[in-house]
Amino acid sequence: MKITDIKVHLVRLPPRREHNWASKMSTPIGHTAIIELETDEGIVGWGESPAGATWGGSHMRYYGESPETVRLVIETHLLPAIKGMDPVDISLIHEAMDKVIKGHPYAKAAVDIACYDAAGKALGVPVSTLLGGAHKNSIEVAHSLGIMDLDKCYAEAEAAVAEGALTIKCKTGLDPERDVTLVRELRRRLGDDIKIRVDGNEGYASVSEAVAVTRRQEEFNILLCEQPVMGAAGLAKVAARIDSPVMADESAWTVQDILELNALDAAACISLYVTKPGGLFKARQVGDIAGHLGMYADIGGSIETGIGNAANLHLASATKIATLPSVCPVSTPEGAPGPKTAGIYYLDDLVVEPFKFENGRVFAPEGPGLGIEVDREKLARYAV
Repeated sequence: MKITDIKVHLVRLPPRREHNWASKMSTPIGHTAIIELETDEGIVGWGESPAGATWGGSHMRYYGESPETVRLVIETHLLPAIKGMDPVDISLIHEAMDKVIKGHPYAKAAVDIACYDAAGKALGVPVSTLLGGAHKNSIEVAHSLGIMDLDKCYAEAEAAVAEGALTIKCKTGLDPERDVTLVRELRRRLGDDIKIRVDGNEGYASVSEAVAVTRRQEEFNILLCEQPVMGAAGLAKVAARIDSPVMADESAWTVQDILELNALDAAACISLYVTKPGGLFKARQVGDIAGHLGMYADIGGSIETGIGNAANLHLASATKIATLPSVCPVSTPEGAPGPKTAGIYYLDDLVVEPFKFENGRVFAPEGPGLGIEVDREKLARYAV
């Protein structure tokens, strides 16, 4: 089987509501690059890059990409480098991509996902099998509130919990008093059995501010404190002064980042992405190194469509340390059965079948490759 072409479709799904966080207050979610990888055997592999211009590593170690830059990089650099290669040879494909252009992990991730999808279809196995086998078939959903008015946060959290969500993720980092009030009121309204996690997205002005806010939030039993300040050194200072586990996200992209976090004792856990390391192949390496160092993880992302979310869920299945509730959507096309709030960020999706949601968990699609069927009419409908 040989790669013959890659088509890049730029789409924008209709959001259920705006979704913002401290370091991203402009680019809307749902604007993404969908990759259609064609082969000489007629097998098509699908991939996705939810690249955001305002999303990158701490101190601009990794820079923002966009669906438009993804398309340019793939068409100009990556496709010529891997055309004629077998998508099963994923290590060789990464070597070729890294040789022809440095960085651009979100562009490379889209190609990587499509290669895994095509390889799984050719071999008749799910992507999780290609990643070493499934430790589980689902992951607990953490419903993310985004930054919005407190009353809207309360109402949405209550609706998500009523539909079965067991964890609420609070986006914070812009207003210390708001952040404490939000956690306090959610705990009062939701009770002691619902888990609450907070994510500052590097938004706090200083280590001391992050520590002061988190200590006040800890009075209401938070699960973890995610990336309150910028950089591994700052995280280490916060971690030394609070009781809750610190999670690294913007500071955890590559194997080298994990080694740095460990050396500084900066994080107990990481947010493991398919996209930040440059695809499933390298994400598995990041997860393995983190596990060897005694860390644990959630599966993070940028609220992908069902295509990218399927990759997230196969990574979750194959990664033993991915035990934390994760912001993996409950991908649901318009009109399909399923929750209306819990894990729902869009009014429609590009996949034909909704993802299973049960007991607060979203399940990896079954079947070869990613296990999904893409709705080409929707792909055309939401094209931009």
